[in-house]
Amino acid sequence: MNAIDWRRAIRIGLVLGVAVLIASVIGMVQTFDERDMIEDILTLGQLLLFAPAVYAGYSAAGKSEERRVAAPPLLAGLLAGLLTGVPAVLLVGLAGWWTTIRDYFVNVSPQLIDILTFGRGALQGSLMLLAVMAVLGLIGAAIHLIPARVRRPLVNATLITLIFSLFSDVPLNIANQFLPRDIVRRFFPTKGVTQLAAVIVFALSLAIALWWEFSGRTRRQQRMATITAEQRRRNSLIVLAVSAVLLLVLPSILGTFLTNVMTQVGTFILMALGLNIVVGFAGLLDLGYVAFFAVGAYVTALLTSTGDLGLGINFWIAMPIGVLAAVFFGIFLGIPVLRLRGDYLAIVTLGFGEIIRVLVRSDLLKPIIGGAQGILDVGRPSIGPLTLVTPQHYYYLLLAACLLALFVSWRLRDGRAGRQWMAVREDEDVAEAVGINLVGTKLLAFAIGAGFAGLSGAIFGSRVGSVFPNSFELLISINVLAIIIVGGVGSLPGVILGAFVLVGLPELLREFVEFRLLIYGILLIVMMLVRPEGLWPSAVRRREMHADEESPPSVAELEAPRHEATQPMV
Repeated sequence: MNAIDWRRAIRIGLVLGVAVLIASVIGMVQTFDERDMIEDILTLGQLLLFAPAVYAGYSAAGKSEERRVAAPPLLAGLLAGLLTGVPAVLLVGLAGWWTTIRDYFVNVSPQLIDILTFGRGALQGSLMLLAVMAVLGLIGAAIHLIPARVRRPLVNATLITLIFSLFSDVPLNIANQFLPRDIVRRFFPTKGVTQLAAVIVFALSLAIALWWEFSGRTRRQQRMATITAEQRRRNSLIVLAVSAVLLLVLPSILGTFLTNVMTQVGTFILMALGLNIVVGFAGLLDLGYVAFFAVGAYVTALLTSTGDLGLGINFWIAMPIGVLAAVFFGIFLGIPVLRLRGDYLAIVTLGFGEIIRVLVRSDLLKPIIGGAQGILDVGRPSIGPLTLVTPQHYYYLLLAACLLALFVSWRLRDGRAGRQWMAVREDEDVAEAVGINLVGTKLLAFAIGAGFAGLSGAIFGSRVGSVFPNSFELLISINVLAIIIVGGVGSLPGVILGAFVLVGLPELLREFVEFRLLIYGILLIVMMLVRPEGLWPSAVRRREMHADEESPPSVAELEAPRHEATQPMV
């Protein structure tokens, strides 16, 4: 029978129990409980309440493959799950004894207590909660008893089903365009999915995952080992053609709401691609990046607006001017910070962004740029008789801009400029010693990054139809930087994935917008602990983050076995 670290099981259970307690006290459990995931079975609030117990049991039991049919791991999972429910039970008891608790903790409402006690009263409900948490912890521990080749597909299928039900608005909006309403309601109620839809998604996901685990992965490896360069090139062209067709017809599939979400994601992708050059390629931490976004938006708005402050110039003429103005400000910022590094550079760029924000809000420039009232009636682009107005129109404009930015970033990354940026990022002194012009290299990064932000700002101002100072807060810079970190610093696909995760997904869950920053913080902490290189890191970044794991053994480690072998036998 294997020994179990009971202290670890107790620690895991109590820590996750405190997390459940905090989520309850700040109102997350009650607010999320309003969102159904699987009709009449599971809500998002219940998932937030019960998932920590499963994870506590899984972690407490350990991951050793040798612990098959062993009682102590199951008991450890049971204990950890039970302890996960203890803080919530204490909250129920405290709420019953302290009648004025809502004067200090406004979210500890009767509705929350009903959720925690399943509507059965304090005593009976608390016992039920402890029992449910203990059983869930036992289930989490029992996952280790399942063979690995079955466990992975089972866990993946469960996660896919939960994600599908959480973001059911996406398939619901698509289904509403192509299927009769009565058929749609069989799979999608007002929120979440029906039990039938959940079973279908789980079964399909499990079947595909099992096929991949038992034969699909092996077939792919064999195929990749025997494929020729010509076949690889042909497959790449096929994938490229299919992707192009899909991107072109996507607005017709998604509908107006989801296309509008895509335009917001595209705006941040364009900005993040520019900041990725500055931070990811050149290693220059810029916290005032929103300033270039604002410059592009304001210059384009001033030139195209048909209001009192505008000149009424054609958008296609004004947009390049707005981009060039952003490039100028990028160079203007880059010149005084050429000798700064690390935190000092971040502080100076942060100050520059705040200066721009204060200026556009101030009364000094109000006669020119409108002050707090902003600029209205921003001109829209037109192509012949067609004026771009709808989200579908701006989707194609942003798609073209993002593809251009991706192409430029890709060519620069693999070219001479990219190698120079990488050298500067690794060590400026060594880069300068080998002949790299630090001034030109840094200014090029600032200029191109600012240009992408200016282009994004120009399209943003036209799409919204007005420009206000509140649209250019520091939080925009933080969001764009978070996109790069979560996606993978220096990774072009990572930028796109990070934008979908941090911009697209929150837009689909707008009813929880009050917890957006909290979820951002949690996600960043988890990313730094679990996957510090990002969701889709570049090859260089992955190599850097795992250099210690791949480093060869030291001389002392190589000599150790020989010394041990020469020790006399006792």
